[in-house]
Formats: sequence, structure tokens, C-alpha cells
Amino acid sequence: MTKQKKQLAYISVPSQIIGTLSSSSLQSLLLSPKKSSCSNTRFWKSPKFWFLSLFLFTFIGMLKMWFNLEPCYLTRDQDPPFSDGFSNSKLVVAPTREKVMKTEMAFWKQPDGKGYRPCLDFSREYRKASSEIVKDRKKYLMIVVSGGMNQQRNQIVDAVVIARIIGATLVVPTLQVNVIWGDDSEFSDIFDLDHFKKSLSNDIHIVSSLPSTHLMSRPVEDKRMPANVSPEWIRSHYLRKFRRDGVLLLRGLDSRLSKNLPSDLQKLRCKVAFESLKFAPKILELGNKLAERMRSKGPYLALHLRMEKDVWVRTGCLPGLKPEYDEIIRRERELRPELLTSKTNMTAHERRLSGLCPLNAMEVTRLIKALGAPKDARIYWAGGEPFGGKLEALMPLIKEFPNLFNKEELALEGELDMFKNRASLMAAIDYIVAEKSDVFMASHGGNMAHAIQGHRAYAGHKKFITPNKRQMLPYFLNSSSSSLSEEEFNGIMVDLHRDNMGQPEISTEKMVRDVTKFPVSGCMCNDHR
Repeated sequence: MTKQKKQLAYISVPSQIIGTLSSSSLQSLLLSPKKSSCSNTRFWKSPKFWFLSLFLFTFIGMLKMWFNLEPCYLTRDQDPPFSDGFSNSKLVVAPTREKVMKTEMAFWKQPDGKGYRPCLDFSREYRKASSEIVKDRKKYLMIVVSGGMNQQRNQIVDAVVIARIIGATLVVPTLQVNVIWGDDSEFSDIFDLDHFKKSLSNDIHIVSSLPSTHLMSRPVEDKRMPANVSPEWIRSHYLRKFRRDGVLLLRGLDSRLSKNLPSDLQKLRCKVAFESLKFAPKILELGNKLAERMRSKGPYLALHLRMEKDVWVRTGCLPGLKPEYDEIIRRERELRPELLTSKTNMTAHERRLSGLCPLNAMEVTRLIKALGAPKDARIYWAGGEPFGGKLEALMPLIKEFPNLFNKEELALEGELDMFKNRASLMAAIDYIVAEKSDVFMASHGGNMAHAIQGHRAYAGHKKFITPNKRQMLPYFLNSSSSSLSEEEFNGIMVDLHRDNMGQPEISTEKMVRDVTKFPVSGCMCNDHR
């Protein structure tokens, strides 16, 4: 018979236990022979029994703790004790990061345009009348437009429509020197005059100045055009004024022409706003360059921040920076009460809760962060110097989103020299970069925000965030909302703005809207229509 080899069994014993045993005790414990059955009743009195029990209890406890340790962390959405804050298990980190990435992707996602596209198919009657209107050389309409660039733009659109209504030749509009910014820019400084004339050649006749036959004529001036006038009112009041000298001069067209016009005239408004009024080549070139620089590292967000001193004065609101800044605005408003636009009986706080005030930098920051803007998002901010200075007025925005730029920071040395001290030209550059952005949001309504909203809709409904001020501001101002977690607050903001992302908004007969802001369905159609 072959001898069986002795097999040695090894037991791992904790050092703490070994330290408590003498070498003789440990040896006797492990190598002692089996007791006879007759001594079992007294074994519990032996010290060896207690040492063995202690050893087994400790060994089994350590095994159980070892095997239960890792599964414990895998079932909890938290880091193990004494960690550096980063879990070693991807099962914990991955879902959180995935959720963040989905939120960021949703922020850049464009709204469903529902197949709407520009649709400027003029009627047969309109096209038939065009040939006679374009040939007419007896009536000339002169227009003086005022305000900032975007306000002037709106009046130029209405001037073209009025010229069409009365069948007059339009003299290129004169831009009144802006009393606030002192800008004396002419039409051709801001807009492409040749394109303006050519694109509208089938709708009206346009001349740069009065012909020699009418230079000595004294224009009939009318300053009393009421609000919301119809084509019938315009014909009845102005056609007879041409009989004497053939020249009519109009001022103060801002928001005078009705928004509810016949279909062909609505389409003409869209044509002028979105196709005929292109910016001058030099402005367009620089604006496109700045937009390309913003997009060179991915999508970008454009913000129109209405935080200039005159905006706070005119809206009756307070910037909320420091008490001394609020006092400056109050004093300015008392000295020039005519600047306050409306509702003088409301306090600044009441105006804010009613959604009549611009969002400040903190509110803008919290809103776009809640809507999913990533921290590394590239942001272009349009607008003038904020009251209080950029570093102080925009600090919450700069701190949360460091990739914040305006035209001065994007432009290379010397690129802005020809546009400086020309507020209308600088506003035009802002318009181009903002309109080309992936996402746009204005801190307050106004002519630029309305124009860009319509332009982005006409271009295919590019994302346009409209802050729901009335419903969201209580969550910013109410102290009870501080009990909300960040996730709960963000969810509320997303729900409040779900339908405010630039989706098509269709005008109906009961709800008449300006087609230059809401071009669906007056100027856009889809395959289902």
C-alpha cells in the first residue's frame, strides 16, 4: 500500500487573538487529542472551550463583515464612509451623470416646428394691382422714424405697407437723430439700401430722394395718426392730401398701423421684416464673424440683458444691486417722470411680481441653470453697459457661467472702431449674433426681443425661451420656496416653461397677433394647410 501523504490544513487566525494566547496554550488547543464521550459533559468548564468559542465567533464575524461590506454600498446611492466623495462603483455615478447629460442635451434641443415654412404667395389681385402702383409717379410718401434701431426697423416695415395701401412711391425713410444715444446714422449706414429697393420692386416704387419735379413742394405733414388704424382709414384720410402737392410726410408711426390687416398686407409686412431689411454689408460681415467665433467650440446661448440705467428708469423697476443704486434710479425717475412708460400707481415690487420688470443677473442665472444650461455653456450677452457696471451687475452670471462674452470681448483689435459711438450699428451687430444663436432668451420684452422672436420663427422655429415671469418669480422671492431642493426647483422651472420654447403659435381671428412676431399662420404654412 502506498502511503498517504499528510495534508496540512491552515487556519487564518487574527493577530489580536494570537496575541492573547501563549504558545503552549495555542499548541494544546490545536493539537490536543479527542476526548472520550464520557468527558463531554465537563467540556464547557474547560478554558479550551472558551478560547475555541471566542476564536470561531470572531472568525465568522469577520467573514460576514467582509462579504457584506461591498454589497452594502452597491445598494445605496451614497459614497462609503471616509471616501473622497467619489464612489468606486460606476453603478452609483453613471445614472446621475446620465441624467445631467440628458438635461444638457434637452437644453440645446430645438422645438418642433410642425412643418411650418415661409409662405408668401400673394393673391392674383395683389399682383395685378402691383404693376399700376409701381408705375405711379404722382404721389410720394416721406417717413421720419425715431427711437432705437429695432424701433426704427418696425416703423420702416409699416411705412412700406402704408405706401402700398395708398399707392405712393416711398422715399427712403429718414432716421431721426436718437436723443438718448445721439446716433445720427442714416438708412444706408444700417441697412443694405440696394437690396431693400430691389427686393420690393414688385410691391412699391422706392427712391432715395424726391425727384426735381417735387423738390419745391411743401409736404403735407400729419402728426395725428391714431393707434390701430386700418387700411380704409389710411385711404380716406391721406389720399385727398396728395391732390395739392403730391407729397405726404408722416412721423410717429410706432405701433400705429393695425396688426389685423388683409392677408396680402400681412405677407408684405413679413417680406419687409424678414427678407428686405438686411443689414449693411460691413455690419453683416462682422456680425457673422462674431457668430462663427461663438460657435467655434459648439452651440451657444444668446441673452439680451435689459439692465441699462434708462431701462430701469422707464420700467419703474429697481436693479436690486445696492441701496445706493436703487436710490439713484428713484431720484432719476422723480426728476423725469415723463420717462415712466405706464401704470404709475404701481410700486416697483408690484411691477416685478406682475412680470413688468427685467430679470436681474441672479434671476437669469437661476432660470437658465434650472432649464439645463451646462456650466461650460458659451453665452453671448447683447445689450448696453448694465447699470452698476458689468463686474457688479453681472457677477452671479459670470460666477456660474464663466464663458460669457459680448461683442467687445469677441472682436479683434480695431474691428469695432468704425462702429463705436454709433448705437444703432452696435445694436445691429448684437441682433445678428443673437439671431444666429442656438438658443435665445431676453431678460425683458421689447422691440429687439420681438423682432428676433419673429425672425427665429420664420427661420424654422429656432429655440426662443420666453421667461414666464408672473409664475416663476414667486419661487424666487418667497422665502417658503427656500425649502425646495435644487432638483424640485429645477423641475418647477422646466414645467413652467415647457410651452415657452419657441414652438409655433398660431394666430386666429379671435386672437390677432403681430405677424412680425408670430408669423404663423399669416406668413407661414405647412403641408397640411
